[in-house]
Amino acid sequence: MVAIKKVFTASAIAGLAALQGCKAPAPTAAPVVTVPVATAEAASLENNLVLSAEFRPFQEVDVMAKVAGYVKAINVDIGSHVQQNAVLATLEVPEIQDDVAKAKAGVAAAEANVITAQAAIQRAQAGANIASLSFQRIKDVAARDQGLVPRQEIDVAQSKQLEASAQLASANSSLRAAEQQKLQAESEYARTVTMMQYATIRAPFTGVVTKRFANTGSMIQAGTSSQTQAMPVVTLAQNDRLRLTLPIPVNAVSDVRDGQTVDVEVSSLHRTLQGKVSRTADSIQMATRTMNTEVDVPNPDGSLVPGMYAEVHLHLANRPAALSVPLDAVDGLGTSVQQAYTVRDGVIHQVTVKVGLQTANRVEILSGLNTGDKVIVGRHTGMSDGQKVDPQPAAYESAISH
Repeated sequence: MVAIKKVFTASAIAGLAALQGCKAPAPTAAPVVTVPVATAEAASLENNLVLSAEFRPFQEVDVMAKVAGYVKAINVDIGSHVQQNAVLATLEVPEIQDDVAKAKAGVAAAEANVITAQAAIQRAQAGANIASLSFQRIKDVAARDQGLVPRQEIDVAQSKQLEASAQLASANSSLRAAEQQKLQAESEYARTVTMMQYATIRAPFTGVVTKRFANTGSMIQAGTSSQTQAMPVVTLAQNDRLRLTLPIPVNAVSDVRDGQTVDVEVSSLHRTLQGKVSRTADSIQMATRTMNTEVDVPNPDGSLVPGMYAEVHLHLANRPAALSVPLDAVDGLGTSVQQAYTVRDGVIHQVTVKVGLQTANRVEILSGLNTGDKVIVGRHTGMSDGQKVDPQPAAYESAISH
């Protein structure tokens, strides 16, 4: 019995020793991850939109002839600079000259008819006065001496008075008709004179002739309708001010306003000019989701030529001292939930932020961060709130974009 107890005790001691020998070693601490961080600080942010466009004349028109005729003289050629109302060409139109002479004679005849009608009124007025006076005298005698004047004579005198009054009214009517005929004749004369003036083709505005279609002796048709095949005399362009038409994307439409100053870079001339937004279409084109916006650029010296290309820099927004962080420090840009990861005392803290202006490198922070906060930049995969990390300045931290 004693021997059995000794064997059991020895076995128990051996088993306990075996269990102690198989016990797992103590776990080691997880390594601390090194993360790149940037500092939230004030920076000057600008949002610029760069678009390419082609210069076009401020105005350009094909100068047509109002009347048909032969070119008697043409005073300009390609490249001629002309002032407003300068004579470009003169047409020879003999039939209009005849119409002017005929209309002028019609005015003279109408004036003679007016004079004749006025004389007829004077004659009718005199007759009406005599008839009225005679009737009044006979009437007075008949009233004073009863039976002295026959009743028939009184009736005859009264009828002559009425006839003279009717003749006077007719003469007045004839005068009004003559005066209307005179106005009609004068209007016809003015029309023919105006048509004759169309034979002299003038510049509608100050500009330069870019095309010439006619020579001396050419037959020019009347360009009275846009559907005719009439040939213009010249093409005139106003180049002292040029237009640039820009397709503004729909997300930048609200930042564009009339009078806004823009920078116009002309690479072919190695020059940067200033222009201004002069007008907008106020309508989005559904096919391209853009809005046409025109920029006027002064060109007093004529160094800019229509057809040149330019890059237009629109300054949409400017934040001179905005709290900002690098663009890759914020997750969820463009969504309803935007987050950043800050590091305080070596521990990650996930915060919700509200962003404002975005540039190519940085983003404005409206809320959620304070000046001096360290934020993790780059990829945030696998990071969690409360995780311990080793923050190190990012490689571009010293090169903040302004």
